Amino acid sequence: MIKNDVHLGHKARKRFGQNFLNDPYIIDGIVAAINPKPGQNLVEIGPGLGALTEPVGKEVDKLSVVELDRDLAERLKNHPDLKDKLSIYEADALNFDFSQLVQSQNKLRVFGNLPYNISTPLMFHLFEFQNQIEDMHFMLQKEVVNRLAAGPGTKAYGRLTVMTQYYCKVVPVLEVPPESFVPPPKVDSAVVRLVPHQELPYPATSLKWLDRVCREGFNQRRKTVRNCYKSLLDVSVLEELGINPTSRPENLSLSQFVAMANWLDSNS
Repeated sequence: MIKNDVHLGHKARKRFGQNFLNDPYIIDGIVAAINPKPGQNLVEIGPGLGALTEPVGKEVDKLSVVELDRDLAERLKNHPDLKDKLSIYEADALNFDFSQLVQSQNKLRVFGNLPYNISTPLMFHLFEFQNQIEDMHFMLQKEVVNRLAAGPGTKAYGRLTVMTQYYCKVVPVLEVPPESFVPPPKVDSAVVRLVPHQELPYPATSLKWLDRVCREGFNQRRKTVRNCYKSLLDVSVLEELGINPTSRPENLSLSQFVAMANWLDSNS
């Protein structure tokens, strides 16, 4: 019998947020969603014990992986089927320069079962390489996927929603119960597809201003827009931008947040 936190002889490490996927049905569903093909520039973050690495590796001729845990990286170096296909980068994905993996005319296809404690900062790090990424498939907390895909006026809609949808189209793919992992996490999970926009639908002239209007808005989401931004924007400016001063920040669209940020950038 497998001890709850030991899988294939490897003890899951809490400091790395390790939960190993071991449900064949879910694994097949994720690989089908990724749909890997030979010649594509695939990159896995946190391959762990190879639950996704092995079936994806069968479909392609080469695969890059970024793994922080040295023991797991060592296992992959000696993997009988994968070792000749893998380029292994022993690194922290949060600080990794993904542009070094880009080949001419061959954008990155990134995937992974992300440690939930770093998933948000890691996505923001990857957004910096948005022009070099074709798509991303990630296992995340279900609650986070709901936030990524949310629309204005819903509880889940927030800064993470706006900043993610600024860069990417968000497509929830499938839900994953805790018992699909060893050890089982205390939350439900889900897989999401993020497809970076080839051209940003609402370009911001300053990401700092966009981040600020999102933070100020969602930190005071019960206030009206007029009260929330009174130190930054007059009512007349809000109306000029087509924003109802009596609405709440959670009712504003991505384009309205960008409009405020661009006005502030050009008038600061």
